[in-house]
Amino acid sequence: MPEWRLSPGLTPYDEALAAMEARATAIAARQADELIWLLEHPPVYTAGTSADPAELVDPRFPVVPAGRGGRYTYHGPGQRVGYTMLDLNTRGRDVRCFVHALEGWVIAALAQVGLASFRAPGRVGIWTHDAAGREAKIGAIGVRVRRWVTLHGFSVNVAPDMSHFGGIVPCGLPDYPVTSLAALNHGTDMETFDAALAFTRRGFLESLSGDRQNGT
Repeated sequence: MPEWRLSPGLTPYDEALAAMEARATAIAARQADELIWLLEHPPVYTAGTSADPAELVDPRFPVVPAGRGGRYTYHGPGQRVGYTMLDLNTRGRDVRCFVHALEGWVIAALAQVGLASFRAPGRVGIWTHDAAGREAKIGAIGVRVRRWVTLHGFSVNVAPDMSHFGGIVPCGLPDYPVTSLAALNHGTDMETFDAALAFTRRGFLESLSGDRQNGT
């Protein structure tokens, strides 16, 4: 099992990015163990490699190039961010499979706390239905792979200030709203959701090993 780390408080995004990149380099060099790192950030907009400046509507918070795939996303208090530094040299060199497994892990954790969520064809991330019955994004996925070691990971909206998403077109999808557990009146707190992630992580890791063993 990879190291499991939970950072209290708010970790500045640039500090987390530097630490993540250093750890991934050490993992690739066989000088450190794999790591799954749960944290929260102060309000920040991060720009993926496909970010379109036209989708930065109101840069009210710092905007930081992230180096991951995807477009603009928001991180802030009340959002669980999970960074996964895993070695795909041993778990299967298949990025698409890794993203699929990461989505599956978050879906399983949300199910553990009683919220149904799903994948949407052609739209990376984790989706559910909001109070109006619309498909709404509750979790984002953004990854980078360097020397077959993964960086970045997922974010799940537990109870963030949803107005903060108004400064961007989240993930470049203007036709779909974002939501959170709190906005759905679900009542799950961060500690409970973290426990659900911990409970379901073994299945996520085993799915990667299973994909490798099946040669997919």
